[in-house]
Amino acid sequence: MDAAALRAMQAPLKERYKGDPKTAFITLKAKGTLDDAHIACKVETGRALAVAGLHPATGGSGLELCSGDMLLEALVACAGVTLKAVATALEIALKSATVAAEGDLDFRGTLGVAKEAPVGFAAIRLRFEVDTDAPQDKLEQLLKLTERYCVVYQTLRSGPPIEVKLARA
Repeated sequence: MDAAALRAMQAPLKERYKGDPKTAFITLKAKGTLDDAHIACKVETGRALAVAGLHPATGGSGLELCSGDMLLEALVACAGVTLKAVATALEIALKSATVAAEGDLDFRGTLGVAKEAPVGFAAIRLRFEVDTDAPQDKLEQLLKLTERYCVVYQTLRSGPPIEVKLARA
């Protein structure tokens, strides 16, 4: 896809959202079911069933997906798609590109071993490696716009309020 095709595909959406901002508001949903026999949660992904379980550092077998890994994978996926879309829009030819994310966890926090240890990622690093002939100023613009428009990155960075409820079935 080139910049013109991307603009043509997105133009009607942008016009509709400008004219009626309410149409741009969409609620994405995820649903999972707890496994009866194991400490696991079966998450419906829309393409397959992903079974998440305990990380081996918390006693898991390593056979199920780790939710922390899934969070980093979602960041990589979103950042990669955003980088590609921005590069396309800016007409930056990428010969190849890779996206990697890594995050630091202290499992003492999630296991309740040390109250001073945080529960969750203490730091996340997102890295892009691109093979391109584009000048440095274009690459700086590419990174700036990728950060600006990546939904998962902005969500993690901004920390929106999360409402949590427990209800009887």
